[in-house]
Amino acid sequence: MTIQTEPDKQSMRAAFSPGQNLRVGPVNWLGLWTLLWKEIRRFLKVPLQTILAPMMMTLLFLAIFTLAFGKGGRYVGDLPYATFLAPGLIMMSVIQNSFANTSSSILISKVQGNIVDVLMPPLSAAELTFAYALSGLARGLTVACVVGATMWLLIDIHIHSWAAVLYFVIGAGLMLSLLGMIGGILSEKFDHMAAMTNFVIMPLSFLSGTFYSINRLTGIWHQISHVNPFFYMIDGFRYGFIGHSDSSILTGALVIAGIDLVLYLAVWRLIKSGYRLKA
Repeated sequence: MTIQTEPDKQSMRAAFSPGQNLRVGPVNWLGLWTLLWKEIRRFLKVPLQTILAPMMMTLLFLAIFTLAFGKGGRYVGDLPYATFLAPGLIMMSVIQNSFANTSSSILISKVQGNIVDVLMPPLSAAELTFAYALSGLARGLTVACVVGATMWLLIDIHIHSWAAVLYFVIGAGLMLSLLGMIGGILSEKFDHMAAMTNFVIMPLSFLSGTFYSINRLTGIWHQISHVNPFFYMIDGFRYGFIGHSDSSILTGALVIAGIDLVLYLAVWRLIKSGYRLKA
């Protein structure tokens, strides 16, 4: 008679370790693309919530702040206020939606108990991190294109440097996607994620020069603004439109690249260890 015993904890952990069961070449391109496309389809299935609602919210910000501060032909430097404001609002929509995409996806999978369906296929921790990060970037870029195209019909905006626009929007989207993954992994319920959104992401995005030039700030507030990484995203992105920045573009580019690298390694480590992901 054969007696079947319950598998020990170590074997169960190995079964749910990303990429340890089966490898499909150096990079599992099919698996990576499948996960990426699954996540993209997830937000495309509800465009009213994931694309059109953020667009409407951004346009409301544009209307309210333009009416409040742009009345009477108010300028920021030699630019109309609406022209100055538009790039900041586009970047803010990228920040919020890239973060929301990955954080909600991972947290919902954990709450529903189907995160195992993502961990069991032959995908390494690096491939899982890359696929999720790209999906968040895809949503951020989609919202940015929709918002930007709509604003272009309403106000006078031009591209000064495509290189700056693309670099900073991609860098910002990846940064917030990775932050969203960290939030989704660390959070155990929706209250935790709401706290991170309301007390970290929103304040940093609102106090980063979205609605004003930080050159108007003095003393310690001016110094604090330069510690906020969101400031460099918005400042560099705005430079791509208006050709003027409040800080060094090279410094901003290096800050964003460095933070993206650190966040990628942090997410990779969390997924590799299975922290708050495995049963």
